[in-house]
Parts: sequence; C-alpha cells; structure tokens
Amino acid sequence: MLAASFCAVAGAQNVSDGRIDVVQVNGLIDPSNAALIRTSLRDAERVHSTVVVFQIDASAAVDVDVTALLHDFTHSTVPVTVWVGPSGGRARGAAALLARSAAFAAVAPGARVGPVDPIRYDDTSFQVTAPLNDVTAKASTLLEFIGLLDGRTLQTAAGPVKPSTIKVVELNGRQVREPKGEVHFRKLGLVAQLAHTLDAPWVAYFLFLAGLALIVFEFFSVGVGVAGFVGAVALVGACFGFSHLPVTPWAVALLLLGVFGMAVDVQAGTLGPWTFIGAGSLVAGSLWLFGGSSRLDPTWWVLAFVIAGTVVFMLSGMTAMVRSRFSTPTIGREDLVGEMGLAEADVDPDGVVRIRDALWRARTNRATPIQAGDLVRVVSIEGVVLEVEPESGGARDHRERRRGS
Repeated sequence: MLAASFCAVAGAQNVSDGRIDVVQVNGLIDPSNAALIRTSLRDAERVHSTVVVFQIDASAAVDVDVTALLHDFTHSTVPVTVWVGPSGGRARGAAALLARSAAFAAVAPGARVGPVDPIRYDDTSFQVTAPLNDVTAKASTLLEFIGLLDGRTLQTAAGPVKPSTIKVVELNGRQVREPKGEVHFRKLGLVAQLAHTLDAPWVAYFLFLAGLALIVFEFFSVGVGVAGFVGAVALVGACFGFSHLPVTPWAVALLLLGVFGMAVDVQAGTLGPWTFIGAGSLVAGSLWLFGGSSRLDPTWWVLAFVIAGTVVFMLSGMTAMVRSRFSTPTIGREDLVGEMGLAEADVDPDGVVRIRDALWRARTNRATPIQAGDLVRVVSIEGVVLEVEPESGGARDHRERRRGS
C-alpha cells in the first residue's frame, strides 16, 4: 500500500502556467449553484486550468441531484479544491460533503465544516456513501490557500498532479508571493443570482404574502395600477421559489384563507369572526409552510415581522384606504336620493357607482344586475352604501312608497 502510494506521488504530473479558477458558492446548494459548479468544472477542463478553487460558504441542497453533482465534483480531470471562508463562513450539508470530497480543502479561522447530515434540506433521509476526507488545514486568506496548493500532490480523474500556483516577484525592493498565472473569478450571474435569491425560503414566503396583500389592495381600489402589477410580480417570484422548495400545500391554502378572511371583514367594514379566522390561518400557514428540515423555516423574527405586517396592513391600512376611497360628507346625503349617476363597476348585487363626481359603494335593489357604464338612480342610503336601481323605474316611486308607509 505504501509502495503504491509512493509510486503515485512519484509519478505525479507537474502542472503550471495555467489558469487558476476561483468559484464563489454561497447559500443553499440550489439549481443555480449546482449549475455554477458544473459549468465551472467543464470550463476548467476545456481550458486546462491548473486548479479549481471553490470558495464555499454554503449549506445543504434543495431540488438538486446531489449524487450527480458529487460525481462531477470528484471525477474532474482538473484538481478540485475547497476553501471554506472567509472567517465566519461555514460548509454544512451538501456543501460539507463537497468540501470533504475535494482533493484538498482548508478552512479560514472562525470557519467550520459540518455537519454533513442532512445533505438535502428537502429530503432529510437522503444519504451518500462516499469516502470523506478530514478538513484540518488552515488558510486565513484565499491567497494563502492558493499558496498551500503549490507543489502539493492532488488526485484527479486523470491521475495525481502537482500544481505550481505561486511565484515570487520583486516589489519595492521586497520579495512578494503572488499567484502564478491568471486568477479567474466566477460567481452567479445576474439572472442566476435572482433565481438563487428567490429560492431562499424567507424571500419566497415574504413575496407570497406581500403579493397577495397588494392584489387585495388593488381589488378594493377598483382598478389595475402599480400595486396590482407589483403584487403579481411578487406572486410570480414566490411561486418560482416555491417550485424548488418542499412547500406544504395545505399550509399555502391556509395563507390564502388568512388573507381572504381578513379581506371579508375589510369589505364589511367591521372586525368580525373572519378577522380571527384569517389571522389564525395566517399564523398556522406560516409555521408549517415548509416541509423537510426545520432549517428551511424562516427565523422567528421574520415570521413575526411578516405576520404582524400583513395583519396591520389588512386591518389598518386597507380599512383606512376603503374608508377614504368611499367616504363622503354626511351632511346632505339624503339629497342624493333621486340623483342620477354612472356605474363604475358591475353592481351585482354590490359594486361602485359615481354620483356627483364621487365614488360610492352601491347595492342594487333589483334582481337584475347593473352593468358597468349603465346609468343608475339612487333610491335610498344605508350608512355609506347607496341603494340604486337602473335608470328606468324611478326613485320617485320609491319615495312615494316610503311616504305612504
């Protein structure tokens, strides 16, 4: 065994004057980061790089074939190394598996490797049987780590190699060590970074509730404007993130019920049972939104902020908006009886009408719906809601019936 190892070391190929690839991997090992790792390895083999250095501060995988990713990682013909840093960084789950499977790995002071389990956050039972190396080497900086690789025997799919990664140059009368060859840095592009951000559980959760709230706001404002567009974009982003995360369907239904329940009482203008049903559903849906590992759950302060913000927005901001949207002076409201106006939205049986250039919530007093754009006549007022009828008929007959009674 020792003889075989000696022969392998003795036969190691010296590699120099090539490119040093430094690939930054942060956060979840999601499809965006997995694609970055695979593409970087293929490009390094294509240009015959001296070594690939993965700078890792990442965690477990979601929606990624870890077995295939590990195969690409360990079967590269270019030496694959890992530096867990900078200080305070950490590699756990799938990231720890990659670090301990590399040809050489080191950690920055204050950084950590492990635990490996769970490898995947969306499937905590997933296991990989592969020989894992201990990570004991230390390197405070990326340059120091590249210096550790100089002349070190590293195993590759094509056999052992000894990369030459450091050269000494004169600078202001002093000898300075610097990387030998071009250092090529690589990280997620703009679109991939956006996708990676949307895959963050707390981001997808926040965007989902924010999108729902903005769409409800646009519904009560009777129109299609900026709030509705932003809400729709937020919902699309949230659904994209949910597509890569282990989302619990019934918890999503509870979030929808929560916003709907509070919207019911906003429409009614009262604090009723639907408010409490909605708030309870919102809390339950938030707590059990994600399956898999509990590490996917947003932190308590994110949950508190989003839940409280949604409740306050729906019960305070939305209520104030509805009141200001449809409120008019109370003096002289009886004079509106008999006035003609225009239906701004379908009144079937509730809707919105414009009387004297002011918007009012309205309700038809007939079984036949009133279409948007039709002329209407006010026949009575109940609070801030007008009872209206089509142009034919007449409020006069209605008033005569009231005087007769």
